[in-house]
Amino acid sequence: MVNDKIQTSMFSRVISGSLKGVDGYRVTVEVDVARGLPALNIVGLPDQSVKESKNRVVAALRNSGYNFPAKKITINLAPADIKKEGPLFDLPSAVGILQAQGRIKKDKLKEYCIVGELALDGSVRPIKGVLSIALEMKRLKLKGIILPDGNKTESGIVGGLETIPVKNINEAAGFLNGELEVEPFKPGDDVFESALGVIYDISDVKGQSFAKRAVEVACAGAHNIIMVGPPGTGKTMLAKRIPYILPDMSFEEALETTKIHSAYGLVNRDNGFILNRPFRSPHHTASDIVLEQWAV
Repeated sequence: MVNDKIQTSMFSRVISGSLKGVDGYRVTVEVDVARGLPALNIVGLPDQSVKESKNRVVAALRNSGYNFPAKKITINLAPADIKKEGPLFDLPSAVGILQAQGRIKKDKLKEYCIVGELALDGSVRPIKGVLSIALEMKRLKLKGIILPDGNKTESGIVGGLETIPVKNINEAAGFLNGELEVEPFKPGDDVFESALGVIYDISDVKGQSFAKRAVEVACAGAHNIIMVGPPGTGKTMLAKRIPYILPDMSFEEALETTKIHSAYGLVNRDNGFILNRPFRSPHHTASDIVLEQWAV
């Protein structure tokens, strides 16, 4: 009876992560491959994008040279009481199915977090929120994170955590099996250099000496400031120049700012770090939806 039970069901567990707000948290992807009518079900409070991942996973595995098992497959995303969003569970789900079949060794699965969106050809696409997830995995003292190649710079700024970039399922499987040696990515010093782009210098403002003085005093003392006046008098023009006369952000401030940008997928893949103080100027008639878009 014991042998029959072992043969009728195969189980695997993969560490992954997701976002709750702008903070990362651990998600355990549990995969059960059992006898029964062929089906792939995802449970654990998934949203529509997560439910659709089963189609991507099946196509990606087949197009990567693997035979998809004609069995009843259940994927559970734990904890089950938190809603899961986004396609970042594609890669860990595929790895879990392969491990349940015995195609991937489970030795490294306890040490690495795996995230990534799959294309139908098996390649891995970048995702949002990698920085927050990487920070959480470091806090949990994991050895590293396996993620899309396009997110390597974003994760690489987190020290004390190996960043293993992969371009497709086969590279992820090869690394986990010890058949492929992937050098952990380490960013260069230029990642921490601010790409200012357009600089709004307060010296470009002609006149408005009283308003400029008020802005300088507010910035020097970290005070709030309100500017009132009809359109066209230079309120926004002055406000745009405030970030460039404020002190540089501390590392903690820059990290928090980058986490917000990362959650919205706005981090530059080459730099990976936000050092400029953000400026936003939504119109006073903007709706709640528009303000959400202006939030980063």
